[in-house]
Amino acid sequence: MATYAIGDVQGCHDALQRLVRDIRFNPMTDRLWFVGDLVNRGPDSLKVLRYIKTLQDRAVVVLGNHDLFLLAVAEGIANTRPEDTLTAVLAAPDRDELLTWLRQQRLFYREGPFVLIHAGLLPQWSIDDAQRFAREAETMLHSPLYRDVLRALHPSKQLQWSSDLSGPARLAMIMKVLTRLRACSPDGLMDSSFNGPPERVSTGYFPWFKIPDRRHHGATIVCGHWAALGLHFEEHLLAIDSGCVWGRKLTAIRLEDRQVFQVNCADTTRGA
Repeated sequence: MATYAIGDVQGCHDALQRLVRDIRFNPMTDRLWFVGDLVNRGPDSLKVLRYIKTLQDRAVVVLGNHDLFLLAVAEGIANTRPEDTLTAVLAAPDRDELLTWLRQQRLFYREGPFVLIHAGLLPQWSIDDAQRFAREAETMLHSPLYRDVLRALHPSKQLQWSSDLSGPARLAMIMKVLTRLRACSPDGLMDSSFNGPPERVSTGYFPWFKIPDRRHHGATIVCGHWAALGLHFEEHLLAIDSGCVWGRKLTAIRLEDRQVFQVNCADTTRGA
């Protein structure tokens, strides 16, 4: 019995299938944890969603920013861009079933010493805080009122965290942190536009996991989202977005012993 955490798939179905074969995944005994961004930019988002959905309780999924974007596009809240590759999902006969399944997934998952999220945590958030905040946002996302929080999230570039936030803005900000954070200031101000390598973070900002005296200790955080960071391990951090959709690698890590498995993605076709 093993648990494998898998990095951002982003519609790269063939790479995912090769990786699953390489790790000899046994759905009777093993589990797959997905760090989010199941869809978009790669060629086969529809196949990825259909496959992971069939895994049922053998898969744990947290949502990423691209997954939330798909939900917003499907509701007419956001518009696709030239580089997006969501048309097949939106036109599929099982579209509604897949989108409902996707919307019911988590933003935060905690088990034993591990926490699974897509992006990062603000320095003032403890693990317990983050879990509680995520549950607030998930409750809305899983409810008939989910469109309200998607509207608050798209766009939300100027939105910053404050404990005084309420309503859809509060929930959208929780989702923004959990699915988009890369760099922030020591007091938790997000650099919302940054997506480069960590050495190019703007003055006054730091990679979220490098902030001194941050409160989210006591767990090993498994995350993705930051392709420019690449595969990055620290004592309490397993960052596993190794840029498959950019023609690099798709990564799985076996959590029991931290053994890494990878497949090359050089043949991946990405949206222009």
